[in-house]
Amino acid sequence: MASGGQSRGPQFRARYLPLIVACIVVPIVFAFYLGGAALGAAAGAAMAVAIAVYAARQKPVEDVEVAPLRGLRRHILVVISVPLTAGSAVAEVVSEATGDDDAPETEVRVLAPASTGFLDRWASAVGPAREAAQQRLVVTVASLAKAGVDAVARVGDEDLIQATEDQLRSYPATEVIFVTGPPETDEAGEEAVSDLRGRLGVPLRRVIDSGPAAG
Repeated sequence: MASGGQSRGPQFRARYLPLIVACIVVPIVFAFYLGGAALGAAAGAAMAVAIAVYAARQKPVEDVEVAPLRGLRRHILVVISVPLTAGSAVAEVVSEATGDDDAPETEVRVLAPASTGFLDRWASAVGPAREAAQQRLVVTVASLAKAGVDAVARVGDEDLIQATEDQLRSYPATEVIFVTGPPETDEAGEEAVSDLRGRLGVPLRRVIDSGPAAG
């Protein structure tokens, strides 16, 4: 289980910074344009208060809670931001899942978050994101099955980090494997691994899948 649930203070996720900056700057600019310096200053003060309230309401970053282990089986949670297709990446995951002859029986669960943008969530347009997640799951589970590993598939809500945290509350993972694209092309995967690596009470491994050509 995660150790102690220690708080580490509020944290703003990097991908939200452009949106936050826009929400601050745009109203102030319009206020200056419409009402001059006095209205602009008032708008700036109002935004400062709003930011302070928002920051105060942010939950502190805590160690991730992992469901208690049931029995002696190993439980591997494979979180995918890209489909598992490259031969080398499949081999890495299979090697972890099968272990050696003395390793206990292993259960593998594959999680594909239905990642949506802020505007998509606001408009409740989450259908395409879930379809894309399901497609990633189908490809990944098929790749594992071809290599002799059976896996259970799950579609998660929200982004990679939130979906992983939610899944671990009910799934007693003994190890988490993140399948991501290369760092330069998979910003969400890079952020998730960086965020969770120090907060999980179980080992976290990253497997980079560059696509079929890499296999």
